[in-house]
Amino acid sequence: MTLDPVHFEGITQLARRISRSVDETDQVEFVETVWEEFLDPLIDDDGRTVLCPLGEQRRCQVDVEDVALREAEYPSCHGLDSGTINPTSFKNGLVLDVAQAAMASTPSDLELHRDRTVVITAHTNDAAVDLDDGWTKWDEGHTDRRMLQAPRVSSFEESVVHELALYLAESHHAIEHADAVSDLFVLDGPIYPKGMLNWADRAPELANLLYDEQEPRDVIENYVELVETFAERDVPLIGFVKNPSTKAVTRALRASGREAPWVNDTAFFTKLLEQVEFSDRVDADGEQYRERERRTDALTFTNWFRSRGGADRLLSADGDAFGVERSLPAEDYEVTFLPIYDPRDDLLYRVEAPYAFTKDEECRERLTMQLLRDVAAERGPPLAVQKADELARISADGTESLRKELEATFTTDRMRSYDDRRWTGDGGSDELF
Repeated sequence: MTLDPVHFEGITQLARRISRSVDETDQVEFVETVWEEFLDPLIDDDGRTVLCPLGEQRRCQVDVEDVALREAEYPSCHGLDSGTINPTSFKNGLVLDVAQAAMASTPSDLELHRDRTVVITAHTNDAAVDLDDGWTKWDEGHTDRRMLQAPRVSSFEESVVHELALYLAESHHAIEHADAVSDLFVLDGPIYPKGMLNWADRAPELANLLYDEQEPRDVIENYVELVETFAERDVPLIGFVKNPSTKAVTRALRASGREAPWVNDTAFFTKLLEQVEFSDRVDADGEQYRERERRTDALTFTNWFRSRGGADRLLSADGDAFGVERSLPAEDYEVTFLPIYDPRDDLLYRVEAPYAFTKDEECRERLTMQLLRDVAAERGPPLAVQKADELARISADGTESLRKELEATFTTDRMRSYDDRRWTGDGGSDELF
């Protein structure tokens, strides 16, 4: 059912009241204050530096059409992504997720594109069951597969199986195919398993897993090894985050007593980088309002920043990395990032890279121009990442078929909710017995 016109008008009237009480020009002034006075460096309430610029702090812009036509800084690019069916619970007590990872390249390499890593992570409360069978080869050697038993927890089972499957598949595939990358390697998402690292702040039971259980530590070790491998080969490793949600700036501002009006750092950098003009207008009812017009012919971006806030602190120079042994200087593992704003879709992207690469000014500039070119030309992630996403994604139909096969294999049904019936019509039989 759609909204009736009278309801629609009532909602917009209420929205106008909100609009009159929230002055966007005040936010523009505050964002300028934060940019000028707080970020070089940004200090949290414990006195830690959580953000600082690499090189000169600056805002820049490039013409979209001009930068899209630039020659690539790196002659080839490899992208990697992993996808899952999402956590699925069964009536026999099993909770599992299935992930597959794939790598793609530009120019294309069909043999590489065929390779996969498949991980099934399962949680069971039966202490007598041991599901872990180690890595095996499949599909004429083109697929590495593994069944992994998740550590037993009393809650958060779905998060545990999901993140273990997703990040183990991604990191294993990246390590196994690192030799195929010669110029630039781009992960679809952060350079570290951010969803898993967030366990440290989410709940004590999850935080304990990161320190006490081998399975999460194996995943973190994989990402540390990945940084070391590419640093030793002098081949840049970066992550392209399509939906960044960090809160280092907003959290630090609020801790200092300043009321940041933004939900997260993405909102802050979007406000900082978008170029808008305001003009006063009068609507049909004689009400005054401010019209905003956004410039859309230029990509905008800042300098690179070094990040030690939120989950990024765990792999920073003063973080313990959960006891994982590191062979490079501790600061080389730190997260650095570059925000890029594309006004055509009003989207902010966050490009991440270990400090091992971005401490070099020339490397920073090459990465910046490469990513600006890619965003301008592709209107999103680099083409290699888009291709990897297509290879790794498990479609809705594929997910449903796989879940039915698993039901048959386990001779049990999966747990269903009303939303299954509401949104997909999959409510099972209407008969009770």
